[in-house]
Amino acid sequence: MRRPNFIFILADDLGYADLGCMGARDEHGDPVDVTPRLDRLGAEGMLFTRGYANSAVCSPTRFALITGRWQYRLRGGAEEPLPSAMGDKILGLPPSHPTLPSLLKAGGYATALIGKWHLGHPPSSGPRLSGYDEFFGFHSGGADYFGHTDPRGKPDLWRNEKPVSEDGYLTDLFSREAVSFIERQSQQQPFMLSLHYNAPHWPWLTREDREESRRIAGVGKHVDGGSLDVYRKMIHHMDEGIGWVMDALERQGMAQDTVVVFTSDNGGERYANNWPFIGQKMDLLEGGLRVPLIARWPRRIRPGTRSKTPVITMDWVATFLEAAGVPPHRDYPLDGLSLLPLMEDPSWNPDRRLYWRMKHRGQRAILRGDWKWLEIDQQQYLFNVERDPRERANLKEREPEIANALRAQWTEWERELPPIPADAKASLAFDERDLPRATF
Repeated sequence: MRRPNFIFILADDLGYADLGCMGARDEHGDPVDVTPRLDRLGAEGMLFTRGYANSAVCSPTRFALITGRWQYRLRGGAEEPLPSAMGDKILGLPPSHPTLPSLLKAGGYATALIGKWHLGHPPSSGPRLSGYDEFFGFHSGGADYFGHTDPRGKPDLWRNEKPVSEDGYLTDLFSREAVSFIERQSQQQPFMLSLHYNAPHWPWLTREDREESRRIAGVGKHVDGGSLDVYRKMIHHMDEGIGWVMDALERQGMAQDTVVVFTSDNGGERYANNWPFIGQKMDLLEGGLRVPLIARWPRRIRPGTRSKTPVITMDWVATFLEAAGVPPHRDYPLDGLSLLPLMEDPSWNPDRRLYWRMKHRGQRAILRGDWKWLEIDQQQYLFNVERDPRERANLKEREPEIANALRAQWTEWERELPPIPADAKASLAFDERDLPRATF
């Protein structure tokens, strides 16, 4: 049987309930039809109600996504987020480290990254140094949708190693490039496409907001911009582009043999809908970690299935490699689990623990089943996130044995990892510093 293709679609700062199939609502609480193509994708595949990001901020999750290992094993994974340090040889993803695209490429796959990289800058780091045959996108943590510049106003749009100048709304440019890549593939060679949008990350710009892009050029912040309506339109533009990608798969006769996964790099912020959770990006509360997650693979996943098994971003590396028949690198064992058994049986729920740590506010967390131990600002909590998804009832004193056991397990896990460097960056995203933050 033909080996499957893979398309991994990653949104940026998308909230848990920003998709219709995840419960999207307008400001009055009424359902909104913002994401018809993603809703259809969810209906045709599996919807995960307990999908977790590897981090509550973007670049650490991306380290885990490309390596299949705890991001904390690499120096850059300790940055919250990775700064735009041009030519930095320490923080970026080392080209020598095996990655999902490099392993699949060695196994005969064509590979491409379209969109956001945010794992270090050339010449020391870059997509084509880490296994991608093709790259069209930007290196930094954010980009203007019309100016195609990084948050400091420097041009940051590339095709492979060459800077390019193209006119258009960035979300649409990425969607069309993805369609082009699919149309250039053959039935004889499988492919992996990483389509990493920067939507709906700030600046808050829709297709109609070119003038607003000019107004904020070089400012680096957009604290005076956006609205719920603008935010929803940004998501809708991305949803339309994903529809173009899915239509291209159908035209090429590849839909049945392609695994399509959609998720976000962390929880939403500012205008996002994280209901029913509290917290947001930069928080190890459920609102910062719980993300929308959809997988469609007609040959293996029954339409309309739902799973409440906790899974985490890096699990998709083990899943894709097993599906492709490609072994992981023996010197870099994976920390994630293959989800192929879950595709066969949505109730599959192995006894495992998920861990997080952040320098920001001294946060620590461990999840085992429905129980979550959490520390923020030196205050400890124990929640049953199934019964209490808003994390309001602190059960630490009622269930001391569970709290102590989970804390000890977290401590044991951390001993196996490099410590957080004292000079690691632990700050809010670029334009959030002037905004009021909700406290726990």
